[in-house]
Amino acid sequence: MSIYIGNLSYEVTEEDLNSVFAEYGSVKRVQVPTDRETGRMRGFAFVEMSSEDEETAAIEALDGAEWMGRDLKVNKAKPREDNRRSFGGGGRRNNRY
Repeated sequence: MSIYIGNLSYEVTEEDLNSVFAEYGSVKRVQVPTDRETGRMRGFAFVEMSSEDEETAAIEALDGAEWMGRDLKVNKAKPREDNRRSFGGGGRRNNRY
């Protein structure tokens, strides 16, 4: 399971997140998504820790905490939904009869 961290400063780095979350246990992975076009950080990140107890401790300590001038939103990450939808109704796009 992973932790979602929202409302992050656009200046935050993976190293920043690693050091903050390491206070609550062993950090396995940090992901900081960036915008494809601008390369700029998108304002949220994901952190995976070694155990669920470590994740719970980090969530409880950091949710709502102020960091880098922002109030963090920290919770368990939800599974990603497939947002790709087909358009045009049933595969008959652009067919002319």
